[in-house]
Order: sequence, then C-alpha cells, then structure tokens
Amino acid sequence: MFTGIVEEIGEVLAVDGAAGSARITVRGPVVTADAAHGDSIAVAGVCLTVTGDVVAGAFTADVMRETLDRTTLGRLRAGDPVNLERAVPAAGRLGGHVVQGHVDGVGRVVERTPGERWETVRIAVPPRLARYVAEKGSVAVDGVSLTVASVDDGAEPTFTVGLIPTTLQATTLGRAPVGAEVNIEVDVIAKYVARLVRGAA
Repeated sequence: MFTGIVEEIGEVLAVDGAAGSARITVRGPVVTADAAHGDSIAVAGVCLTVTGDVVAGAFTADVMRETLDRTTLGRLRAGDPVNLERAVPAAGRLGGHVVQGHVDGVGRVVERTPGERWETVRIAVPPRLARYVAEKGSVAVDGVSLTVASVDDGAEPTFTVGLIPTTLQATTLGRAPVGAEVNIEVDVIAKYVARLVRGAA
C-alpha cells in the first residue's frame, strides 16, 4: 500500500520490451536506499515489484500486458521522469490517502490555470471511472494523492485539482503539459461501495 506522497522524481533508464510484457529500469536513489528484491515501489502510480538487484541507485521491474494496456508505462522511454514512492510501512504515517498502486485507467490533462503560487489543473477521466470521483474526495494522479476540487459530468467527464508549490516542484505533475496522459487510481472505498450497491439492487 502507498499513500500518494511522492518521495522523489526518478528517471527511466531503459525499457526492454518482450512478448506481451516489458522490463523497466528506473533510477531513484531515495527509494532504493533500503530496497531489495521483492519490495514494492510505485512508478508513476503503478505498483511494481523489484525483480533484480539494486545497483547504483537503480532497480528493475517486470511489467505484464495488463499493466501496459491499462497505464502509461507502455509509453515510457529512457530519460522520462517518473514519480516514485516506496510502500508505506505498517507503522508509517498515512500522509495522503490509501493508494494501492492499481491504476484504473488513463486520464488526460485538458487545462492548466496558474494561480499566484499554485495551479488548478483539469483532467479528463474515462467515463467508466467518473462515478468514482467525488468533489472533496481523493484521487491519485500519476501516484500523487490529490483532493478533488470540482467535478464536471459532461460529455467528457473531468475533475479539477489544485497543485501547491511543493507538488509542482516535487512531482511530474508540475511539468505535465496540456494533452499529457496520466495514470488515474480512484478511491478504492468508492469502488467497493459501488460494487456492493450493485449487488444489493
């Protein structure tokens, strides 16, 4: 489990494709400081398992077809920046919200509005996910825990979030241009509630 509090911006060193899968190597000196084979690290909001030895502050992870199809990881290239977060320890602080690293779909940045010291960002979300996004609720965007400021259930559902200076500087969202694709993970509690309600109907 993660909290959506990004620890550092890492760098993709290599992406090696295979039949229906890929192997990705990422440099991140902070998240690899105590990482070992089998540990979980969120890369752009996607929970990946360290599958090799950590060497010179870099780790390797295998990515299966389901993940490549459902997230932006299949479009990563060497040199790309990615948000990184280690799994939270049982006794750790839950600074953001409960984030599983199980991305639900890919959204798109459709508008950025600068403020005095922050930015309001509007993101289009796949229609099937819109029902799980609620005003003042939580959502993870590229692994960043954010509070939903507003929602618009129009023909193309969107939601807005506010990015404070720390988020702008310490995550990839600060440099994501209009048109950029982002990984979306909706609140897991909302997903379970919706499934239970459907089952009771």
